[in-house]
Amino acid sequence: MLVNTHKLKFLLPLAITALLAVPLQAQVWTLQQCIDTAQVYNKTLQISRNDVEAGAEREKEAKANLIPKVMINADYKYFFDQPTQLMPQSAFGGPEGVFREIQFGTPHNINLGVQAVLPLYNPQVYGAIKATKTASEIKQLQVKKTREEVFFSVSNLYYNAQILQHQLAFIDSNLVNTKKLLRTVQLLHQQKLAKNTDVENVQLQEARLKVQHETVANSLNKVLLLLKFTMGIPADEPFEIDPEIRYETHSGYTPNPLVDIQLLNRKTDLLSGELKTLRNSRLPSVSLYGAYNQVGFGYDKQPNSFLNFYPTSFAGLQITIPLFNGTVTKRKISQKKIELTNSELRLNQLTEKNNIDIINATRQREVALKNIRNTSEQIDLARSVYDHTVLQQEQGLSNITDVLMADKNLKEAQQNYIAAIVNYLKADLELKKLTGNIDTSTAKQ
Repeated sequence: MLVNTHKLKFLLPLAITALLAVPLQAQVWTLQQCIDTAQVYNKTLQISRNDVEAGAEREKEAKANLIPKVMINADYKYFFDQPTQLMPQSAFGGPEGVFREIQFGTPHNINLGVQAVLPLYNPQVYGAIKATKTASEIKQLQVKKTREEVFFSVSNLYYNAQILQHQLAFIDSNLVNTKKLLRTVQLLHQQKLAKNTDVENVQLQEARLKVQHETVANSLNKVLLLLKFTMGIPADEPFEIDPEIRYETHSGYTPNPLVDIQLLNRKTDLLSGELKTLRNSRLPSVSLYGAYNQVGFGYDKQPNSFLNFYPTSFAGLQITIPLFNGTVTKRKISQKKIELTNSELRLNQLTEKNNIDIINATRQREVALKNIRNTSEQIDLARSVYDHTVLQQEQGLSNITDVLMADKNLKEAQQNYIAAIVNYLKADLELKKLTGNIDTSTAKQ
């Protein structure tokens, strides 16, 4: 890997001094510090981490359905009217087919019991456990995706702030040149060697630069506020960024599994598991259950008042076989098959699109790298033209229009150079993202 560190050497000392004049309480943040802070305090990332914890709890909840369920039942009834039963008289020696109404029982009835149920086999429970496990893995991948998005967002905002900061430095530098030129033209005007319109043109240039300074300063403030919001730090916290722009050239990146593709793969697995669970819902479920009860009967009138309890207990095996539910399961299976097909199509589409995006990002980075070299040469040429034009103007060999044009060309070359570097950094960042090479733990500026 060939490493080139480019420092902007063409800024005037006065502009650099003014730009880097930071209050004592303000901290100069590097890009890496901004990224590290955002990985901890970004609200969206915190929400994603909380979703992972919630998903882990849902997985535990699904597994808890395999644990025996124990219930305590308590019931009390007081009968104002005893239940009526029909007793066949033949049981007492009477004629067949003749019944007699009889009320019997006690007014106080108490039922206390404990019941336990243990699922031995339930395809729905096992399907839910697998689904929640896959869902937890999806949540973890979403955290990784959010981390990359935060990394990407912070980096782009930081680069935008750097280019705006350098634009301010350029404007300050050009203001110094313009004021110097204004003094020279005013002196020439006093000596009848320059026109009044020449003085006014330079004054107009100075006014434009002041307006540009206010506009760029306002844009820089907005970007810094958004950067602090993305980092998760207070908007009123003193904050400065490193004005130095560095870049490294890479021959290429080895493609790694893309987070978006991993997510879609896991979502496809989730749909496959849901389809299997729907099919298995036609299978029988088996449960072991048992109960122990104490049934109390009470009578509260003399001379035979009493309250006696009688135990009952049992254990059993329950088998539930679904036979027909109105073709609901069949329709759900058909829907899930269509969803699974669409998911596979989206996966193929995303893979193809990612391959195309990698080709475009690689070309964009190559173009940006060429622009860096070209604009660097343009700066040297524009500065040489500007210096010669100013010298010629002082000697009366060129007019103020030539000086202003040379100054404009120099500013454009400076701006183009900074823009080329930032475009390269953004293109390189995009290529890292598309090839799965964004490492949020070891990222470097």
